Amino acid sequence: MNSLTRRLLFPLLAALALGSAVPALALPPATGKVILTLTGKIDEKNAGDKAVFDLAMLEKLPQQTFTTKTPWDKQPVKFTGPLLRDVLAAAKASGTTLKASALNDYKTSIPIADATRFDMVLAHKMNDQAIPVRTKGPLFIIYPFDTKPELQSTVYYERSAWQLKSIDIE
Repeated sequence: MNSLTRRLLFPLLAALALGSAVPALALPPATGKVILTLTGKIDEKNAGDKAVFDLAMLEKLPQQTFTTKTPWDKQPVKFTGPLLRDVLAAAKASGTTLKASALNDYKTSIPIADATRFDMVLAHKMNDQAIPVRTKGPLFIIYPFDTKPELQSTVYYERSAWQLKSIDIE
């Protein structure tokens, strides 16, 4: 390896190893049916001024699973999906409030701090099964209610949103 190649190649390799030379990959376009749309304060967009996700995109994010009791079910339910904070990070979201909207027109406001403070999941599975629209699907923002007594309150129950279709970040 000549000295010019070495002078050019080694700094590049060092920067790559530190992760600072190459920006994160852009959010890929959705190729399947869009099931989630993020709008508002996002820096990573893949559909005009929006970040849209199909199920495959959400499944490519690291998946989390927890089982918790909910006020809507008689038995504890196992939820699986990416952490909400990972979905927000994929779109480079910023802001202070998430305005979640559901297919059934339910709307709720969630402090964006909740996504970092709690391991909230954007569930696409309940008890290892895809969530059909008729039973809270296809997506469900769910808090791990059993992990902290403070989460077992109306405040957090009302921030959970099933049949989620969109989040506007303010």
